[in-house]
Amino acid sequence: GDLDKVVNLLLSLSGRLARVETALGSLGPHAPAEDKLALREKRRLLVAQLEDAKELKEHVERREEAVGAMVARYLPVEHLQDYQHFIKMKSALIAEQRELEEKIKLGQEQLRCLRESL
Repeated sequence: GDLDKVVNLLLSLSGRLARVETALGSLGPHAPAEDKLALREKRRLLVAQLEDAKELKEHVERREEAVGAMVARYLPVEHLQDYQHFIKMKSALIAEQRELEEKIKLGQEQLRCLRESL
């Protein structure tokens, strides 16, 4: 459960950071200084939060290794391999699901913009 939450947090922060950087890059030279300042501050906060989330993920991974070592003492080899595969796939599937959700959200936003422009 913790792994799910940390992976979702990392993906969320990364997505938000990417959107802020895109917004910063799209600001023209005549954009208000307060807009630029606000986006730079938001970027700074997101970078700090992302670093904290990475540290949290490392902690969860260390705890996962400790649990894995304990589980290894009690499970037969084939069940242990199944357990390890499950843990690896769970993280990958969470990331893939989040990526697909972001693509759907982006597609819906683009569709909305197209409809409004017609």
